[in-house]
Amino acid sequence: MADNRIDLKCPACQHDMVKVFIPETGFYVDVCANGCGGIYFDNREFKHFDEPHENIDDITKALENKNFISVNENLPRYCPVCGAKMVKNYSSMRKEVQVDECYSCGGKFLDYGELEKIRAEFNTEAERTADTMAYLYNSVGFELKQQQKELEALHSKRSPLRKLFDKLIFG
Repeated sequence: MADNRIDLKCPACQHDMVKVFIPETGFYVDVCANGCGGIYFDNREFKHFDEPHENIDDITKALENKNFISVNENLPRYCPVCGAKMVKNYSSMRKEVQVDECYSCGGKFLDYGELEKIRAEFNTEAERTADTMAYLYNSVGFELKQQQKELEALHSKRSPLRKLFDKLIFG
């Protein structure tokens, strides 16, 4: 999705968001600088800011020396671009930070301070990928072991005639 150029309302507090231009990427990030301090990333923008080596100085400047209002994180949030209900998802397999994500247009909204927490989880994309792969390997491996146990339990309950048939056919 292309960078949005419309004025947005914050999905958490409904204040007007400020467009912060990021020269390194050539696009704008929407920041709730006068409300709750949240940040909205259009589809595919977030990946340019989620690692410690990526520059977030312009975003930080837009939020520094501000007092932010509290928001109820349990209330539903709606995408400021397309209006679809946003869904809370974990930002990584470590499940330390939940972000609001729009399944319709791919936008992500982070509450104040969540970007820094996400950036602190991993030093590089390679670390993030390795953690994800380890999680998937461990969870899928566990599921396969459970399925094997279930199959063995079913096999042990078979009649002697069925066991003989299986032995003759399958060896």
